[in-house]
Amino acid sequence: MIFGLFGKKNGNRRIVEKQYATLTTAARHPYLYEALDVPDTVMGRFEMLSAMLILYFRRTRTGGTSGQEIAQEIVDAFFEDVDHSIRELGVGDVGVPKRMKKFAGMFYGRLESYAAALDSGNREGLAAALRRNIYPEAGEGAPVMAGLADYLFAAETAMAAVSDDDIKTGVLAVLEPGRNEHAA
Repeated sequence: MIFGLFGKKNGNRRIVEKQYATLTTAARHPYLYEALDVPDTVMGRFEMLSAMLILYFRRTRTGGTSGQEIAQEIVDAFFEDVDHSIRELGVGDVGVPKRMKKFAGMFYGRLESYAAALDSGNREGLAAALRRNIYPEAGEGAPVMAGLADYLFAAETAMAAVSDDDIKTGVLAVLEPGRNEHAA
């Protein structure tokens, strides 16, 4: 009986699943890959889901405790998905922790650099960070990523307008890319 006290909370499970599905769907929107220069690869999808989670995490940091708890559970679900994907790609049990540590470092590094640019309203800085992260080996030949930076600024502005009640119930919608060409 006491062991149940240390288990994961399941009260938010449906909300977390619903919101995570919304964020995943937004990260897979074809416009991101067709018009905003995100490569449609495993790493490109990781980058976009990371960006969506970062925006969501930033939105919930100013909300109530339950919104922050849901955000943390969504990030946990993301890392469970990453773990599962690594295993599906054939990485053995011994190599998974090392790869997970790398992906966690990548995610939290992006959180820090994207937050700095978003907090200061630095679109060029965000575009440069996106370019470095999405095209780490392309050098000067990499796309500029200004359109993606504009979209992320617009999506964050749209998320800021969502009520805390909508956050608590998992009904936060993500601004559709390409709509109104991100005039934020």
